[in-house]
Parts: sequence; structure tokens; C-alpha cells
Amino acid sequence: MDKETIFDTTYLVETPESIDLSAKLAGPFPRILAFVIDLAIRYSILGVLLLLLMFAGDMGWGIFLILLFMFEWFYPVLFEVLRNGQTPGKKKLGIMVVNDDLTPVTWSTSLLRNLLRAADFLPLAYVFGIFSISLTSNFQRLGDLAAGSIVIYKDKETGVVEDLPDVEELPPPVELSVADQVAITEFVRRRHRISESRQIELANLLTDVSGKSGKEAVNQLQSIGLWLLGGKH
Repeated sequence: MDKETIFDTTYLVETPESIDLSAKLAGPFPRILAFVIDLAIRYSILGVLLLLLMFAGDMGWGIFLILLFMFEWFYPVLFEVLRNGQTPGKKKLGIMVVNDDLTPVTWSTSLLRNLLRAADFLPLAYVFGIFSISLTSNFQRLGDLAAGSIVIYKDKETGVVEDLPDVEELPPPVELSVADQVAITEFVRRRHRISESRQIELANLLTDVSGKSGKEAVNQLQSIGLWLLGGKH
């Protein structure tokens, strides 16, 4: 995918289907606050576990050290992958981790970006990481640069029902990649901003998915997009 950033915190990606996706980048301040919240949660739980395990002697200390390792390295990975890119701290601040093409973060991406927190920690207390976030155009620390991830603001859930097309929901006839699913759902959500002729042009690029062309392809993609979004209800 081609991507570009502009002077403000808007992050833009153009999919192979020529659909523009955008997101707001999260800067150092919300990321630091989210980290502090997650740190407080982790060490509060570990503190309780330590109090319970200290009565078990050496075995208790051994179990505690294993739990300390697991919490330190897998707490962020499990939450980021299984909870839509959000640890509890990130959810509190309304931010989330995604791949730099705005697709959901994967296991490999999350593992790499979190393993490299050791490098961001240098020389003391994540000074290098904060320095990197502040100076890079997409607010990326070293782990983000290596893994190809960014941190963005999650769209606020307003509770307002989206203006989705009044078409029949249809499952995709072929298996779709995550990038194709994102492209089709954005195509549906942004259809009011795209002229009819442009919609047909874009839909014709996905004839392999829809099996149709022209206006029928537009309707087919809207049906598939509605199914991917979970329908209108």
C-alpha cells in the first residue's frame, strides 16, 4: 500500500483499490499516560500475587518470578491482539495499536514491538523511546519502526447507528484478506463522499471479489460490506 503523512497528525493510507483510509495519530502524551495506567495495573496485580506467594517459600518466589516475566512481556501482546489493539491503558485513553497500513495488529507485529521495549527503555526509563516518538513523523518508537506499527485514536463509539446502505447482507463469495475487508467496509462507510462514477470505477477493480461489474458490482460490494460490518442491527 502507498501511504503518506501530512503536516498534522492525520495519517493517510491508499489501498490498492484506491480507497483512502485515514486515522489520527496518537502523540507521546496519551501514550505515556496509557503506559503508566498499564504499569499500575500490572504491578498492582503482581503485588497481590507476591503477598500470596511469599508464604510458599522458595517455590512461591519461583512462581512469582515466572508470573513477573509473563506479565512484563505478554500482558501488552495478549491485550493488543485479542482486544482490538487496546490494552486497558490504551482503551482508557481511546487509542489503539494497528499495523502501519491501518489493518488490525497481528501477533508477529505485537510481539516484535513489545520485545523491543527493552531498546526503548535505554538509557533509563524509556527516555530513548520517548525521544523517538517525539521526533519521528508518525510518533513511532523503535519497536514501532521495526514492527511496522503505529498508535492511533480509535473512533469514538457514539451509539449512533451508521447510515448504512439499504441492501441485502451477503457474505463474501471468496476468502478476503484483512486489507480487503477494511477496504470494502470503508468503501461502504464513505460512499456518500464518492461520486457514483468513481464508485463504479472502484467496484470494477474488485470484480474478482464481487463477480460483477458496473453498478451491480457497487451493490454487491455494499452487500458484502454490510455483512462484514455485522448488518444494520
